[in-house]
Formats: sequence, C-alpha cells, structure tokens
Amino acid sequence: MRKIIIATLISVSLGLSGCVISVGGDSEHGYKSGWKDKENHNRKLIAKLTPELSYDEVMGRFGLADFNEFYKIDTDTYQVLYYRTQRIEGDGLTTKDECTPLVFKNGILHGWGDKAFRLINH
Repeated sequence: MRKIIIATLISVSLGLSGCVISVGGDSEHGYKSGWKDKENHNRKLIAKLTPELSYDEVMGRFGLADFNEFYKIDTDTYQVLYYRTQRIEGDGLTTKDECTPLVFKNGILHGWGDKAFRLINH
C-alpha cells in the first residue's frame, strides 16, 4: 500500500510540475486587472496634477491614454489625452464620456476636465 501511495504522489507531482497559475498580478501602472482599479488609479493621478507639467512628464506618470487627439488652432497646438475615470455603460468598452481629458497647449499641461476641453473647442 505504501508503494502505491508513493508512486501516486510522484506521478501527480510530475504531472503538475509544468503548471503555473497567476492570480491578481499588478499591471505596470499599479492597478490589478479591473476597470475599477484603472479608474481609481487614474483619478488619484489626476488629483495630483499641477498646471505647466510637460507632455512627457504626464505620459511618464499615466502611460498610454485611452484616446489621444491633436488640434492646431492658429499657431498653437493642442493635444488631448483621455484617461478612463468613471463607468457609464457596463458594455466592456471604454468611451470618451467615461474619461477625463487632459489638455496640453504647445506641449504643456494647460488644464484637465470637460471645461478645459470645451475652452479649446469654443
């Protein structure tokens, strides 16, 4: 009986030796795997923003935006990065109305939020 138990344990351990299970690993930007974590992370970063940060500084903190737009008005350039901060529809897709826009004028953070975006689109 003892030989059967040992043989069973050896065969089971050999069969499982190649299995790897990953549960709840963090992404590169500090949130686990859900939209709630991503939204919370982005809201915390936005709360720490200050005007006059460079585009590169913000990109370094936030990473890839959910949406990215570029405008040229007269001699000024505007770039708008959208980061998901709230859930509107439970459809699994991120839309602009679920994001907060960060507005850059000539490569410098000029403002954030809907009002800042509307000011460049008046």
